[in-house]
Amino acid sequence: MGRELRLRILSGIVLAAVVLAATWYGDIAFRLLAAVIALLIYYEWSTITRLPETDFRGNAFGWASTALVAALVVFRVDEFALPLLLAAVAVGIVYALALKGSGWLAGGIAYSGLTVISLAAIRGDTAHGFAAMLFIFAVVWSTDILAYFVGRAIGGPKLAPPISPGKTWSGAIGGAIAAVIAGTLVHMAFFSLNGLWVPTIALVLSVFSQAGDLFESFIKRRFGVKDSSRLIPGHGGVMDRVDGLVFACFAAFLIALGDALVSGTANTPAGVFLFGP
Repeated sequence: MGRELRLRILSGIVLAAVVLAATWYGDIAFRLLAAVIALLIYYEWSTITRLPETDFRGNAFGWASTALVAALVVFRVDEFALPLLLAAVAVGIVYALALKGSGWLAGGIAYSGLTVISLAAIRGDTAHGFAAMLFIFAVVWSTDILAYFVGRAIGGPKLAPPISPGKTWSGAIGGAIAAVIAGTLVHMAFFSLNGLWVPTIALVLSVFSQAGDLFESFIKRRFGVKDSSRLIPGHGGVMDRVDGLVFACFAAFLIALGDALVSGTANTPAGVFLFGP
């Protein structure tokens, strides 16, 4: 086993242990983890898109906006986090259009801010939230692993050659099937399975997870970058590791938010809407 592979395995084990421990503990530990992930994502996004060099003022606003949204989540002022994020994104768009700032600024604020908001909302402080996060981990990780191995074994037509030449339709389908099975099994470990809602949501989140992977590949290819950073030994950057996870969480959060608005029960945790019995 080569040194690089050993380093990759070791850092992967450490990362998984930290994430799972924070998820199990919940409360401030998970909120802090979500905030750190969001801030590191904004750092990598701004570095990839060269915001510090091309738009210093806009980048300072992006840092301030992301940090404030993260702080609101950490200090449990969640009801103001999403409105502030939407306002910051709107300011970023107006700034880009009116003052010829970078168009990538608003995207970075939205991407990082929605990360901390969606992660914290799904985990919440309930047993449902813990089950929901394990469900999403199972969906995303099984999608990644099986998409890789099935794609390598079967090959076939490429999924999106201009963006990510290595990905195939066979891998995407294999990953989605694995996600449905893994997500359903995790759900059944906590609750009884009623109907097709859980397999359906697992499939939807698997599709979004793969879309997140392609989205990050597009950003890196657009700017000629191989890894989002070198923060994680053997793995590259944070965005490289959580691209699928954050997109799956975006989808889960927005589905739960829509359900809450329609049903008129906005104070119900997202985990209950998505994965309650």
